Amino acid sequence: MAERKPEGYLEGRPLHPESLMMSYGYKPSLSQGAVKCPIFQTSTFVFKTAEEGKSFFELAYGLRRQRPDEEMGLIYSRLNNPDLEILEDRLTLWDDAEDAATFASGMAAISTTLLSFLRPGDVLLHSEPVYGGTDFLLKHVLPQFEIRVVGFAAGAPPEEAEMRLRQLGLADRLKMILIETPANPTNALVDIAAYAAFAQRLGGDQRVITAVDNTFLGPLWQQPLKHGADLVLYSATKYIGGHSDVIAGVCLGSNELMTQVKLMRTIMGTMAGPQTGWLLMRSLETLKLRMTAQMKTARHVAAFLSEHPAVERVHYLGCLKPGDLQYDVFQRQCSGPGGMISFEVRGGEREAFRVLDELKLFHLAVSLGGTESLAEHPATMTHADVDPEERIEMGITPAMIRLSIGVENPEDLIDDLKLALDLI
Repeated sequence: MAERKPEGYLEGRPLHPESLMMSYGYKPSLSQGAVKCPIFQTSTFVFKTAEEGKSFFELAYGLRRQRPDEEMGLIYSRLNNPDLEILEDRLTLWDDAEDAATFASGMAAISTTLLSFLRPGDVLLHSEPVYGGTDFLLKHVLPQFEIRVVGFAAGAPPEEAEMRLRQLGLADRLKMILIETPANPTNALVDIAAYAAFAQRLGGDQRVITAVDNTFLGPLWQQPLKHGADLVLYSATKYIGGHSDVIAGVCLGSNELMTQVKLMRTIMGTMAGPQTGWLLMRSLETLKLRMTAQMKTARHVAAFLSEHPAVERVHYLGCLKPGDLQYDVFQRQCSGPGGMISFEVRGGEREAFRVLDELKLFHLAVSLGGTESLAEHPATMTHADVDPEERIEMGITPAMIRLSIGVENPEDLIDDLKLALDLI
């Protein structure tokens, strides 16, 4: 559980994250009274004394334990920077994490985190599908370091994954489980609590870490740590950034695990810069407003798509009903369906391309979570480097279109889709 600073309370009552995003962790008196945190565009910081510099470096490289009430001093922006420290304090509030680390991209967050805990001979178990970049890292990069990677279908129970590990003779080498839920681009869910319990049971005395990529639902609609996950990962480029003008990533978790992640970040140099930190602080102030508006509009758009004769199937969490395979997981694990919709048109790639080419208000572009609505073709764009046969097994068909719903008027977005879909 994250320990809030005194300014996180009002008469003893903890304030909500959306209220704290404007000021938490920042003292205007230290920056000429500026209401907003300045951009600390500097590579290095001055020590008051040589003894202070020695003390700071001892903490930075884990040469000694941090004393009670001792704070890590500023050294060099590859290690720490005021913009990143304040940002990371605020990020912990949504997920109720002890610590956070920001990175230059979502892939930097994922790769640095995995390499913090995996070594040659270890096994990584992961859900499928995952984002195309993550898929390439898992299947083409990690094996070069003699790290064995085993996948399981999103929605499959842990018992199936365990059976496969035992068939391969790899159960005793499992070191980490990486879950992406909802899955990109199918919106398939993975039961976080079930896999966290599985990791604990299978690991025994040898800890198996469960990490969850929570990019699709963001910190507003799903908090994986509350369901037993050890680490949470984000492409902060998406909902946290929210304006399609910044590239960043985040990892959150316990102080113990984050110490290891931050040390690897320092050595690999994958941290975000101060300008990125400042932009993300700006975005956090409107996170709840944006994500709530996007979810409300997505519900209307998904309802429209579900009734259109040119649409074969809609993949949206808000469309799940009692009796559906993943309805119970959604009810237990998520507080909202988010703003991501995938749907399949009747036909194939040609029909999907026709729709995409006719859209006027939706931008034909990859990424997601921005204020503008985006549309893309996963099979030939974000997941183009996934093996074609595996794509089909994962449910990423040539007829699939992925939508990221922005903050536009829902009637306008529906009209745009209707005009395009009516042509096929």
